[in-house]
Amino acid sequence: MCGALVAAMFEFTLWQPIANACTRILWNNNKLTVVVGRTMDWPESTEPILTVFPRGMNRNGGLLGPSVVVKENPARWTSKYASLVTTIYGVGTADGFNEKGVGAHMLFLTATDFGARDRNLPGVQAGLWAQYVLDNAASVEEALELLKAIQPILVEYKGHKSTVHLSIEDANGDSAIIEYINGKMLVHHGRQHRIMTNDPPFDKQLALLKQWDFTNATRATPLPGNVSPTDRFVRATFFQKMLPEPKNDREAIAGILAVARNVSVPFGAPNYAPGTLYNTEYRTAIDLINRRYFFELTTSPNVVWVDLKTFDLNPGASVMVLDPDNIDLSGNVTAKFQKAARAPF
Repeated sequence: MCGALVAAMFEFTLWQPIANACTRILWNNNKLTVVVGRTMDWPESTEPILTVFPRGMNRNGGLLGPSVVVKENPARWTSKYASLVTTIYGVGTADGFNEKGVGAHMLFLTATDFGARDRNLPGVQAGLWAQYVLDNAASVEEALELLKAIQPILVEYKGHKSTVHLSIEDANGDSAIIEYINGKMLVHHGRQHRIMTNDPPFDKQLALLKQWDFTNATRATPLPGNVSPTDRFVRATFFQKMLPEPKNDREAIAGILAVARNVSVPFGAPNYAPGTLYNTEYRTAIDLINRRYFFELTTSPNVVWVDLKTFDLNPGASVMVLDPDNIDLSGNVTAKFQKAARAPF
């Protein structure tokens, strides 16, 4: 069985183009809380900025920074809910959650194909796909309905194309993975969908996972140990299953970060082509019940955390930002946020 699995995984890696990576881990099957973590694995800095958006933000889904990238029928909306996010290159949201306890995470997927432009649907440049959810949805169910009415648009920034898929979850533990394959939106909806990495598409990841048996696991149970998306998918699934019941919120966050660290990409790890490298840039964890956000930059010695509930989230309040690339930051950094000179989007 394991030999067949290795062969299948090797065959898959042969045709993969060079891509970047990430892992999302949801812990919604404990008796205490709902927490989610992710790694951001990238070959360079994504220039992450922790950003608090109040309600009432006016958005234009056709803008990539100052550039108009959706000229016909761009989506326009005013945010119903406040959010705390990590931005990517200042033009989109890679990760975050909103005041209703909805989390959203964009991860790389080489197979993404948003299809030909359907001008009957408002277009959202893909860097704002997650932000659209956080601005408008109070649950996964609501988000899935809203996403039917827009079309994500592929864009390119700093040499990277936005071939991404989206995972969302809420404080009730509901979960969904949304992918566009061959121009069609595919939704995997259910509490059981706790892990997401990258290629292959999610249905194929689930098929590969069925070839692993974690029954009566011990320290001798074999697991794939490299940094490919398929290896990380299996390891994240295994260790998420093994997490002990948390006694408090602190243990819940520690548990999810432990799994995220296990599936992180070490510095110098090889990418698909010889000589190409990438590593984990940062890790996040979100307490969706208590509305707290934890952030760990891999070049910093400390974990920082933010309490969304302490900010002024009313319409007209300032957008608040914090650059996490500061080794002096540690612990609760809520008071360290500063007013943004202007909203990034």
